[in-house]
Amino acid sequence: MNGNLITALRQNHALEHATVSLLTRKVGLNVRMVGRTTIDGFYIYGNVPTEAIQEAAAEGLACLQRGESELAVSPFCGTNIVVAGMMAGIASLIALGGKDRRGRLPLAILAATWAIIASQPVGRAVQRYLTTSSSLSDVTIKRITRRSVGTRILHKIETARE
Repeated sequence: MNGNLITALRQNHALEHATVSLLTRKVGLNVRMVGRTTIDGFYIYGNVPTEAIQEAAAEGLACLQRGESELAVSPFCGTNIVVAGMMAGIASLIALGGKDRRGRLPLAILAATWAIIASQPVGRAVQRYLTTSSSLSDVTIKRITRRSVGTRILHKIETARE
């Protein structure tokens, strides 16, 4: 994957986070929604009005372009779950050690718990420096489309680079 594709993914991931964050402020936490980033934009899955998504995406882009980089990092991002799982798994593996694994199980549980707690700031750092980019000066929103798939509603937010 070349650098331009990785940059596009990171930028779209940041814009997805900003959009979901602003949407959550507008429609509240009662509406369940999920985002998924792609190279050419991102999807929002959930019963959210198209107008609210248009407003949140435009506002999110403007905020990121003004330097409000905190919107690029989300406490609800899947990156946090992956980091927590990896850290808990490694901590457990180390704690279990060699032979007496059964006797070391409480230590492994404690190590995994501490790893999950420690993973919260690590997950945010991974987002900030690896999986998102809040530098969106060359990004525009091309179009937003709405589709129904059975009872589910999804919106595709397509982006473009100058």
